[in-house]
Amino acid sequence: MDNPMISNDLQQRVGAFLKQSHGLYIDGRWMPAQSGETFTTENPATGETIARISAGAEADIDLAVSAARKAFERGPWSSMPPAARARMIEKLADAIEAHAEDFALIESIDNGMPFMSARMFNVGGAVGALRYNAGWATRLGGETSSPSIPGEWHAYTLREPLGVAGLIVAWNMPLAMAVSKLAAALAAGCTVVLKPAELTSLSMVRVLQLIDALGFPPGVVNLVTGTGAAGAALAAHPGVDKISFTGSTAVGKSIVTAATGNLKRVTLELGGKSPGFIFGDALLGPAIEASARSIFSNAGQTCVAGSRLFVHTSVFDQVVEGIAERARQFKVGAGTTPGTEIGPLISRRQRERVTGYIDSGREEGAEVIVGGAALDGDGYFIQPTVLTRTVPAMRVMREEIFGPVLCVVPFGDENDLDSLADQGNDTPYGLSASIWTRDISVAHRLARRLKAGTVRINTAVGMDSSMPFGGYKQSGWGRENGRSGVEAYTEIKSVFVGL
Repeated sequence: MDNPMISNDLQQRVGAFLKQSHGLYIDGRWMPAQSGETFTTENPATGETIARISAGAEADIDLAVSAARKAFERGPWSSMPPAARARMIEKLADAIEAHAEDFALIESIDNGMPFMSARMFNVGGAVGALRYNAGWATRLGGETSSPSIPGEWHAYTLREPLGVAGLIVAWNMPLAMAVSKLAAALAAGCTVVLKPAELTSLSMVRVLQLIDALGFPPGVVNLVTGTGAAGAALAAHPGVDKISFTGSTAVGKSIVTAATGNLKRVTLELGGKSPGFIFGDALLGPAIEASARSIFSNAGQTCVAGSRLFVHTSVFDQVVEGIAERARQFKVGAGTTPGTEIGPLISRRQRERVTGYIDSGREEGAEVIVGGAALDGDGYFIQPTVLTRTVPAMRVMREEIFGPVLCVVPFGDENDLDSLADQGNDTPYGLSASIWTRDISVAHRLARRLKAGTVRINTAVGMDSSMPFGGYKQSGWGRENGRSGVEAYTEIKSVFVGL
């Protein structure tokens, strides 16, 4: 790795970690899967195997859930004073921050994302989520009420932790996503069984090493790595009280079905087909840059990627050329290579999926302005791609591609916000949207018409630990982050006292 930001010491530390035996962490102990089976994970920039990891299955999930249940019912966590839980969560934030470069390099090798992106957004997001949610541990509580029924009453509510939370995480932002869920669950007083994505388990193995070193009580946080079968077993387990899942809508629906056994609570953060709108009066420089980064960052492998862009005809050609030029300028390469802005797709299968969508767009009449092909050589790289002449019936306009592919569509009447909103809402999803205009009235009126969980106006920023995050329609159930995200791991009990 000829990268001045990645020192020899850092390479050696991470190299030593990769060579370790990566087991399951259950009830405060590292152990192999009961079957003894393992699986390999690879560097998507090279296709080379980088580590071997224990392949947990249903029997291991059962052990982990039992440990979490014991820690919740008879262990110290749920009865620990909130301030003490907050201190433990803060200690984990400090520990991850102290090893930030290690985590960034692990993520860059295992996921493919650029090293600096991993350091700033993935590691930074994990640390920020822990520190934000630690504060909620001391702020969750009930309230008093004044019943209208005859008599004299003291009535109040209690907000109590749900119990055992199963956390199932996608591969596109492994560390930040998993730690964000973990932080909210722990702040609420739940115990946890964590199932990371098979393709990107390594950063959470490292987090559990830190949790072990920090002295978290046994059973409070358990890690079961493995294939989707382990996640399915966790979703269906009768000893689990809550599932929080991030991933595809198809898998999300299967989790809903699995959860019906004991009617466990479910939070789902699923797919997206997010629209953006650039009006004729927009500041085009920031709008073009933000729109390009929205779809091309992380190689388009983000649920909020702005994959459909509606542009007023007066600036359409300028916007298309501006984004196409940025697509040509972005440096595509291994995440550990200096200056890389776009890394590889996560796997060969994902690259075939994305190129299949581009081919489908061509066959249905879309025009490829830039990109449109995989890159030769090792790894799973693909060119940032811009398509025009796309219509709503095309697959590239309707289905989530999860790759660096942008569809740009012109619109003429800036005053017909109902029609614009209809176009933006013409999708099964409703996760995110963006609006670029200097007319603040237009921005707010369109924002109200869009069926999206998050709307960005004149900014590329649209996610923070303090703000609820989730989607309308088939983009999911419930919200993560903010008060809503922590309260999703709690139950409310009403208490009536007759005086």
